[in-house]
Amino acid sequence: MRARTLGGLPRFARLAGLEMARTRSYRELIAWQKAMKLAKSAYDLTAGFPRNEAFGLVSQIHRAAISVPSNIAEGHGRLTDMQFRQFLGNARGSLCEVQTQIELAHDLGHIDTGELRKFMEQGREVARLINGLITALRDSARQSRGSLTPLSAQSAANSADSAQKRPH
Repeated sequence: MRARTLGGLPRFARLAGLEMARTRSYRELIAWQKAMKLAKSAYDLTAGFPRNEAFGLVSQIHRAAISVPSNIAEGHGRLTDMQFRQFLGNARGSLCEVQTQIELAHDLGHIDTGELRKFMEQGREVARLINGLITALRDSARQSRGSLTPLSAQSAANSADSAQKRPH
């Protein structure tokens, strides 16, 4: 016997908040692809830093930069859109962290203004993409809350029946 489906997903999955269609792989997400490029840029920028920064600022930049695409990927692998949104929020936080660290590197004279501008523009693009995903997930959740579940549909039907039976 096949499970009943609702919108192509098993009924229980649809009711559990899995209504937003997802890509098969996080690798298909443009936000993840751009975040990976940003992480590589961070590594390229830090290649010329002084050796005494290897365990300080360089290490922090690498960790924060890696965290952006990692959180996008991990969130995509979670079961619900709400969990995915949480990880996208973490990715956004890590993005702000790495941008702050790159700005500090500029202030310390480790990178020039052109490199800073290019990196920050890359970061703004990744932020726009992450924010777009968060908005899409939030809108999807709002739409699903507005739709009738079997229980609320039964409630609505009962209310309509009782209204018809009342004398006017």
